[in-house]
Amino acid sequence: MTIEHALHIIYHHHCNNAQIDDDLYTASVRFRLLREHGCNTFNKFIDEKGEFKESLISDVKGMLELYKAAHFQLHGETILEEALAWTMFHLKLAETILPRLVARSYIPYICEGSATLDKNLMKFAKLDFNMVQHLHKEELSKINRWWRLYFEPVYTIAITFMIKVISLTSILDDIYDAYGTYEELEIFMEAIQRWDIDQLPDYMKQSQVYHAEAKWLHENYIPTMEEYMPIALVSCGYPLLTIASCVGMDDSITKETFIWAFNDPKICRASNTIFRLMSDIVNHKFEQERGHVSSAVECYMKQHGVSMQEAYNEFYKQINNAWKDINEECLKPTAATPRSALNRILNLARVMDLFHKGEDAYTHVSDAAKTSINSPLVDSRIQTT
Repeated sequence: MTIEHALHIIYHHHCNNAQIDDDLYTASVRFRLLREHGCNTFNKFIDEKGEFKESLISDVKGMLELYKAAHFQLHGETILEEALAWTMFHLKLAETILPRLVARSYIPYICEGSATLDKNLMKFAKLDFNMVQHLHKEELSKINRWWRLYFEPVYTIAITFMIKVISLTSILDDIYDAYGTYEELEIFMEAIQRWDIDQLPDYMKQSQVYHAEAKWLHENYIPTMEEYMPIALVSCGYPLLTIASCVGMDDSITKETFIWAFNDPKICRASNTIFRLMSDIVNHKFEQERGHVSSAVECYMKQHGVSMQEAYNEFYKQINNAWKDINEECLKPTAATPRSALNRILNLARVMDLFHKGEDAYTHVSDAAKTSINSPLVDSRIQTT
């Protein structure tokens, strides 16, 4: 029996049983795990006024799990909208995070003073963490050698291919953003055009959208949002990374998967939107000081005659709706769009949230970002005995 099959059994035979009386923590954990695996289950915690019961405020552990579960809301799920606002108010905490980044901090916490702890399960968790960390260190070693010495099709695993694409895209982005004059970029674009890139799919035409942005900057033109977003959603690089993330995976990724990804499905548009808007919110002030194409913030402010904060508020709404779109799509895996492919796109959005929540930790690496990277990849192994 697979884990996914077992979870569906739990959903049908346990969650639909009204006789079972679970606390907030247990119900929230079950909901989150089942929703992650495509199952849809809190009305019991609502009082006669339609509000969350006051008695739950003392259950901090349960509220934290409810907060996490609320991030898996779909469009129209009012109870989860209310749960998110209620838990944020009482916890003053927010995190949309990659699961592996918190694994190391969870393990020691769970080990402390738990009389009911399954020792074998905890040992397995520690071994799993250590093995994955060792694998990532080997991958980092290969990536480092490639970056310094050569570019050869030696490595076939998906993560190495992905890093190469990210590295080359970052170089191209920096050429257009920071180093090339407009005259130099004109020559550069002409050289690329000689490669006959019209034969390439849109997701590979990064240089064209970078050049369009360079032209806007050169002409001091602030586009409308309708002009800006189609260009900006490609220049962010996520459409290219989405395709690259599926290369080198197992046999579950088929030709149909790539055809699906080429056609800009809802989950990809949502991930791209999160990337672009979060990046523009934290970057636009710094970029305008150094001379950069107008961001979504400037475009929206000019087009609608609103303040910077009003533009932020609108974008936060769009980001929240994009997360709902991602949650909905992750509930509907198919043969052409297996869960492994959907999870890649989900994790791309999570990476953006990690590096652009409140600051640009990608351009200006913060201590928090360093900790997030070092914890699963560099910090000492966890003792299994």
